[in-house]
Amino acid sequence: MTQNMETDPFNVSMRKFLKQVGVTSQGAIEKAVQEGGLAGRGRLTVKAVITADGTDLHHVVEGEIDLG
Repeated sequence: MTQNMETDPFNVSMRKFLKQVGVTSQGAIEKAVQEGGLAGRGRLTVKAVITADGTDLHHVVEGEIDLG
């Protein structure tokens, strides 16, 4: 019996991890903007680094967030 992407344990686990990354990162960025008094002050350069123990994975995502 084959599993589809929605029930495959690897995909379910990965989606759960990525959701946690997104939600917790958003909260951390919002807190930094608020505490730094940065709202309405241009753009914020951000970087996320993903690594995985036991692998050579080193994935970097860089971008900018418009502060309004």
